[in-house]
Amino acid sequence: MLTTLYTFGFLTALFSLILWFIFKENKWAGQLFGKTLLLSMVVYLGGLLFSSGAINYKMFLLCRDLSIMAVLAVTFSLMSKNKLAVLALFLGLGAFIKFFYFGQLQQSFPQNLVEIDEAGELLIDVNEAKDINALYRIFEKYDIKYEPAFGNIASPEDTKLDDYLLLDIPSKYAHKREQIEQELMESGLVDDVEENELISVTPMESTNEASNKIDYGINDPGIPNQWAMPKLEMNKLYDLLRSGKIKPKKKALIAILDTGIDAKHEDIAANYKSTDVRYDRDKMGHGTHCAGIANAVTNNAKGIASFTPNNTFTEVTSIKVLADYGGGTQRGIIQGMIKAADKGADVISMSLGGPSNDERQRAYAKAVKYANKKGAIVVVAAGNSNRNAKDYIPAGAKGVIAVSAVDSDIKRAVFSNYVTDVDMGIAAPGVNIYSTVPDNKYTSYNGTSMACPHVAGLLGLMKSINPKLTTKEAYDILNKTGKDTKDTKATGKFIYPVEAVKQTIKSRSLLDKIYQ
Repeated sequence: MLTTLYTFGFLTALFSLILWFIFKENKWAGQLFGKTLLLSMVVYLGGLLFSSGAINYKMFLLCRDLSIMAVLAVTFSLMSKNKLAVLALFLGLGAFIKFFYFGQLQQSFPQNLVEIDEAGELLIDVNEAKDINALYRIFEKYDIKYEPAFGNIASPEDTKLDDYLLLDIPSKYAHKREQIEQELMESGLVDDVEENELISVTPMESTNEASNKIDYGINDPGIPNQWAMPKLEMNKLYDLLRSGKIKPKKKALIAILDTGIDAKHEDIAANYKSTDVRYDRDKMGHGTHCAGIANAVTNNAKGIASFTPNNTFTEVTSIKVLADYGGGTQRGIIQGMIKAADKGADVISMSLGGPSNDERQRAYAKAVKYANKKGAIVVVAAGNSNRNAKDYIPAGAKGVIAVSAVDSDIKRAVFSNYVTDVDMGIAAPGVNIYSTVPDNKYTSYNGTSMACPHVAGLLGLMKSINPKLTTKEAYDILNKTGKDTKDTKATGKFIYPVEAVKQTIKSRSLLDKIYQ
């Protein structure tokens, strides 16, 4: 609705301004188009200001739109005496807007980029205290097929996710989806209706030009390509872990929810725990790249290094929630979160996401809460659209740590979403990141997808030291010990592993004293 007001307000204001410049000498026409311009500008500004999006992005749109208005108005004014030229330009402008620019305006805000799964469009939270016969009548009215959305939950008493149904609306009623949503909510038989939004990942390849010459006392040949290691001061972390003063309380499990992982990769296999053999392959390579960042085998004379020099603190597993081409659904990702939690994950890492129509994200929030009850911390990529992370899923969901990407100058990556408006935002390296890909190969990618497993790997180390660490406690440590970036407000603090681990040791020591 707001985007429609923005779009039509802008177009009406634009043509009113052009017509005012053309007919300003005519008293009646000048007054008419002047009033129309004023009214349409109010509508335009209302649609712009109240639509979801970061304020700096809205300022960009405002400057863009006003510049277009000014240039076209002056152009028409200068040509006003040549009626044939004015007519030709007016018709050309109308055709350009109709066939090209109207679509651009409609996609100015993230919610217009959202796609819904046609094989199951809606997720509904059924009110279990009600008689649901009326609900079935709505299903019959529109020939809706339904099934449990999230089955096989190990601890259903800990969540309401088992009350959700997935609805498949026939194509003949696809145009009535909003009407169906309204009927469902007005029935009083459901607590919530959400669209089963599609999500995808696309690796952004880069050319590695890193030159890391610090001696870390380990023999991984790919270290010179890992520019992030000196920025993260990994040598200090390694020295601390080698000191013998820190022992893991457990081997923490990091679950990568992605396109799968090449479980046989030379730099992953020794740190890998299989959850399901179907997940132990990765055709695209995105999940394998993330796994290497989070927990590659260090000091094995192969590939790259990760967060621990002796590989005793963490291990990694795969939960495949995206197809081989990189696409998935909200339902599938939530099912993956449930499975990861039920399999004992200490950290759930999700380098995936997309724009969302839903500001509440109730199903995601319930999945995060379930994972937290099972002892897992959920960390997600902020997104790669240079927009507000709160408008993206799962970055905007309550209870997650959202990770923005910075480059080698510790400056926000040009593609990275802002984490200004999310509850827990943090920054990590996400440009030109060298890591593992299938078939014992290595390459560099860009993206908040690469930033997310940096944080997941560090959180895994922290959870191995203090298994009782909660999401809020972990984020407070990352935020307190993190360093400023060139734009900390937009990125959050840049992780500083050695200090985060030291603070984690202190939190464990305090806990040990309490329970002695």
